[in-house]
Amino acid sequence: MLGTTQGFLRALGEARLITPLRSAGGHRRYSRYQLRIAARARELVDHGTPIEAACRIIILEDQLEEAQRLNAEYRRATESAEPTAAA
Repeated sequence: MLGTTQGFLRALGEARLITPLRSAGGHRRYSRYQLRIAARARELVDHGTPIEAACRIIILEDQLEEAQRLNAEYRRATESAEPTAAA
């Protein structure tokens, strides 16, 4: 589906970037989110980034996205709580 090897997906698991669920038969099951993360890792590795660095980049990108989301929520809450200026 992603054009990666099982070894690549295992390496992402060993780097703790993704942790797949296991089926009753012991097969790895990946969520759509995990597959998007794996695809991003594959993109970085294909461009020459070592897998450990690719994992760190993805983690930092995810943290930045979350921080930006929280910041936007905080701004909206602050703006709605501010009294409007009297004319």
